Amino acid sequence: MKAVTTGAADRGVLKAPVHGLTVLYDAECTLCTHLRNWLARQSQLVPLELVPAGSAEARARFPGLDHSASLDEVTVVGDSGQIYQGSRAWIVVLWALREHRPLAHKLSTPAGAKLARGAVLAAAKTSSQLVADGVDSCWQACRGDG
Repeated sequence: MKAVTTGAADRGVLKAPVHGLTVLYDAECTLCTHLRNWLARQSQLVPLELVPAGSAEARARFPGLDHSASLDEVTVVGDSGQIYQGSRAWIVVLWALREHRPLAHKLSTPAGAKLARGAVLAAAKTSSQLVADGVDSCWQACRGDG
């Protein structure tokens, strides 16, 4: 499946081609779980459903999706079947959030996409390092107990 991109005309809330998003996150990853909890607290312009990647629920809802890939890279599924992965997934999630939609618009430009990709790679590196260091929670890492 291929990600669907939209033009500037689709940026309005009422005209949005997406009316709901499902974020598939790695429930075993401390950083992913931390970000999932952060997303759940944000004011949403487009409703987000947060579902563990590779779970029975994810497999039942999206039988055609490569679920092993969704464990390796954040995946977002739109209500019309749109698939977003990696930095594009984070941009569409930011677009769904009231306070972060302007940032999503900036990151959707060619220059912004490079910045978004770098942020995703840095997050992946951080997550891998936490696991390698034996840190079992983001809270532990933030307090310096790891």
